[in-house]
Amino acid sequence: MTPRIAILGAGPSGLAQLRAFESAAHNGAEMPDVVCYEKQDDLGGMWNYTWRTGLDQYGEPVHGSMYRYLWSNGPKECLELADYSFEEHFGQPIPSYPPRAVLRDYIMGRVDKSDARKYIKFNHAVRWVEYDEKTEKFTVTVADLKRDELIHEEFDYVVVATGHFSTPNMPHFPGVESFPGRVLHAHDFRDACEFENRRVLLIGSSYSAEDIGSQCYKYGAARVLISYRSAPTGYTWPERFDEVPLLQRLEGKTAHFADGTSEEVDAVVMCTGYLHHFPFLPDEFKLRTGNRLYPRGMYKGVVSQANDKLMFLGMQDQYFTFNMFDAQAWFAREVITGGYELPSAEEQAADIEAWAGREEALAEPNDEIDFQADYIRDLMRFSDYPEFHVEEQGALFKAWLEHKAEDIMGYRNRSYRSTLTGSIAPRLHEPWLEIMDDSKEYFLANNLPKRKARTDEQVLSRSERTDKQTVRPRQRTATRTR
Repeated sequence: MTPRIAILGAGPSGLAQLRAFESAAHNGAEMPDVVCYEKQDDLGGMWNYTWRTGLDQYGEPVHGSMYRYLWSNGPKECLELADYSFEEHFGQPIPSYPPRAVLRDYIMGRVDKSDARKYIKFNHAVRWVEYDEKTEKFTVTVADLKRDELIHEEFDYVVVATGHFSTPNMPHFPGVESFPGRVLHAHDFRDACEFENRRVLLIGSSYSAEDIGSQCYKYGAARVLISYRSAPTGYTWPERFDEVPLLQRLEGKTAHFADGTSEEVDAVVMCTGYLHHFPFLPDEFKLRTGNRLYPRGMYKGVVSQANDKLMFLGMQDQYFTFNMFDAQAWFAREVITGGYELPSAEEQAADIEAWAGREEALAEPNDEIDFQADYIRDLMRFSDYPEFHVEEQGALFKAWLEHKAEDIMGYRNRSYRSTLTGSIAPRLHEPWLEIMDDSKEYFLANNLPKRKARTDEQVLSRSERTDKQTVRPRQRTATRTR
């Protein structure tokens, strides 16, 4: 009997699952009965920009954390889909660091070449998932937001692809209640221009703080402070941009820090990470974890230990993204369609502990990159997902870390070689700090016309080396957390 499958979410992970089934169907397999529920009115998940914060037009929590002027903070060559290169999509190589709208256009390109949209029900928010031990089926309750009515449907499998960068982790600091300026979480940050001529304090020292701080500096903030919990980032920041120990309290507009110093600020942005949040799952099925490279509770990081008909995609902390989601989706497809028979519960538990124990022993970012590359390579053993030279992409990540350490405000000007096509990306037409328009139209107009790309000999030689050896970055002093 053909299995019936519910996919929750039509972001990169949910789309990867649809693509995995379509890929098998194109090779002669039977397409299962698939329904994908998406709360937003279009696919793309986190890559959809919205001006809204808090609640959307239906009273639902806003999913997106994207903001205007966001650019990729890692080389696009490290997230290139194995069956769809950037060069195929745009007709020629583009710079290694595109803005959000260009990346979304790339994601949509693969979707537009498929029939994925016909399986997606937009403006449908999942309310509850229940499993019946007797029938061995799930009942998924979904709210049709436009009709304002509940729908109940039965499925053999459920794939949770809702992401985990939507529910803010919001700490409390004494005095925040009476702070007379703006207080928000990175989830609600939308436009750096709001903070022009303002003094901005960022709580947290990982990727969100790095990038939002850089955006605020770029668009004219008078002062940018990163408040770290354990250690500073180790980067050399420009004038008007400093790092301070953890915030202790706020008195009026005065922020007091753990080293006894204080400074006046106009806004506080909590770059303090996100929570894994599954309000639609009963307690026994919820994934309970922090932001880890290998969360416990899932075999191969995908199949729930609580119920092997329940799958999770993209629930890891991430260096690799789109192509890792693909590898997970292809593996989930093999489990669902019977191409791979799951081992016993005891064997699954032993495998999970082996991987989780290895993760806990990791010492530095290069080790983390190698770990996640090994994890993806392990997944690829179970399916026909195309080769994308995961270890070479890992080497590019290591070069990226080094380039950030060398120039945190200029690393986006670098170029890298595609592991799929072998092409080296052209340079941005202007330094990233000088490009104020992040639109797809502006980027493509200035970077897409065929021309001889400006090259940087240092970048080229480094890119050449990543084909053959590991590039070791400078050791950062910060503990890597989101």
